[in-house]
Amino acid sequence: MIQDVKLIATAAMGLESVVASEVKDLGYDAEVENGKVIFTAPITAIPRCNLWLRTADRVKLLIGEFNATTFDELFEGTKALPWESFITEDGQFPVSGKSVKSTLYSVPDCQAIVKKAIAERLKLKYGLASKMPESGAFYKVEVAIHKDVASLTLDTSGAGLHKRGYRVGQGEAPLKETMAAALVLLTNWQPTYTFIDPFCGSGTIPIEAALIGQNIAPGFNREFASENWGFIKNSYWEQAFEEAEDLANYGQQLDIVGSDIDHNMIKIAKDNATEAGLGDLLVWKQMQVKDLFIRKENGYIIGNPPYGQRLGDKKTIASLYQDLGSIMKEHPSWSVYILTAFEEFEKQYGQKATKKRKLFNGFIRTDYYQYFGKR
Repeated sequence: MIQDVKLIATAAMGLESVVASEVKDLGYDAEVENGKVIFTAPITAIPRCNLWLRTADRVKLLIGEFNATTFDELFEGTKALPWESFITEDGQFPVSGKSVKSTLYSVPDCQAIVKKAIAERLKLKYGLASKMPESGAFYKVEVAIHKDVASLTLDTSGAGLHKRGYRVGQGEAPLKETMAAALVLLTNWQPTYTFIDPFCGSGTIPIEAALIGQNIAPGFNREFASENWGFIKNSYWEQAFEEAEDLANYGQQLDIVGSDIDHNMIKIAKDNATEAGLGDLLVWKQMQVKDLFIRKENGYIIGNPPYGQRLGDKKTIASLYQDLGSIMKEHPSWSVYILTAFEEFEKQYGQKATKKRKLFNGFIRTDYYQYFGKR
């Protein structure tokens, strides 16, 4: 029986340390590499990490690593791994792949070789003479070759972890839920403080803040590929869901407001919040930024405004940032966190950020401008 496993939590560039902090909060020691966090943990970590990691893209199970500069080495190295310990006799195991700075650069060929090697290993172990049936549970295999080192993993998540299950609508350029959660976790906001997103769009940042504020596991209302894997006991999943239910603080009061100039976005945001079970907790307003009115002494602004990347938009976006800067200048006790690719943000906002952090919103290089409130 499998006891401990080696897991890889993948992360967007710039968020590795945030993911590592989440992994450590779950009780596992982690190592950080570019785009991923690696840790060894009991098999029960697979359900727990899928349920709780707010900022990771996926949780992968590492089956093995070895050097491979020829197709023969790739085949034999793959075949030598204990696939029968993970994949059932009727398991479906499609293979995806990638290759970076490696002798074996043809990804389709590598995928085909890995598929054949796994099939031969499984047929031998299960005593099958014919083709694998592949009619059962889904095990997505990935072969990743980097500098001639092949890593073979199983994707335990299925759909990416950003798919929480509450998004029933979205705008043209929706922020991933994992990035939205990271924007909140990169601040020192606490649920007792007022929280305003004046560019809320479909509501992702306020919704993620509410989930954090009430300590609701982000994966609580979705399914995962590894729920159907035989080597992970059903009781492990039951325990993980029970833990999530026990730790949720549904009674925590929240003061979270999302506003947007587009009334259609406000409707979508309300629908998404309702789907997330947060319909009565959040306040949504159709409003221009210049009409933002700060009532509380202390609070947080966290937002992902338009970047003005299309020609003709820059003047409008500059005015938007000027309006926000003018308002917040009168409220120095508030903390302001803005994610944008607009290079003149500080100039238009009227103040140099206390701190900046480079992040990638999808493939767009952005800066997270942080202004710490003076308490």
